[in-house]
Amino acid sequence: MAISVLTAFWAVSMLFVITPGADWAYAISAGMRGRWVMPAVAGMLSGHFAATLIVAAGVGSLIAGHPLALSLLTLAGCIYLLWLGANLLLSPSVPQAGASHSQESGSRWALKGFCVSGLNPKVFLLFVALLPQFTDPASSWPVWMQILLLGLVHLASSLVVYLMVGYGAKAVLRTRPAAAKVVGRVSGLVMILIALGLIAGQMR
Repeated sequence: MAISVLTAFWAVSMLFVITPGADWAYAISAGMRGRWVMPAVAGMLSGHFAATLIVAAGVGSLIAGHPLALSLLTLAGCIYLLWLGANLLLSPSVPQAGASHSQESGSRWALKGFCVSGLNPKVFLLFVALLPQFTDPASSWPVWMQILLLGLVHLASSLVVYLMVGYGAKAVLRTRPAAAKVVGRVSGLVMILIALGLIAGQMR
């Protein structure tokens, strides 16, 4: 693939990544919990990579062409975002030095991160609409391989930005429990609004 195409895709991908949304809200909540930033980000990137594989395999266009399947995917994602957002809104994370969270684990944060991005129909639809636009059927590379490469470029951008967001929240809010509580509730509200917006879009 041409470097110019990869550069153009990277620029578009960065615009998507730096726009605050459910992923940002989850990275911030992980940052306020201290050591769960890396598992949370790894989980979210796994969700993005799964979407890339679906598009590369051609399944994405098939699902996008079936309104019922797409509506079910959207509903599942919205329900999960509503649940996660409501938990953050009602019980925002408050960082405390030396606090132990016995019921938490890296695998649990990774799984929740996968669900945040993997069940987000906005991510799926973006990949279906965006990735194929930057492929060249006349290239010596197969289209599926080009899509995988573009997906990896997006994952690299996401890794840098989400880690900065998560660890930035940890550094800034660690000694500010009142501010952390406000940010936690705002993060939960963002997830709820995104879910409600997606439901409203389906109803229209």
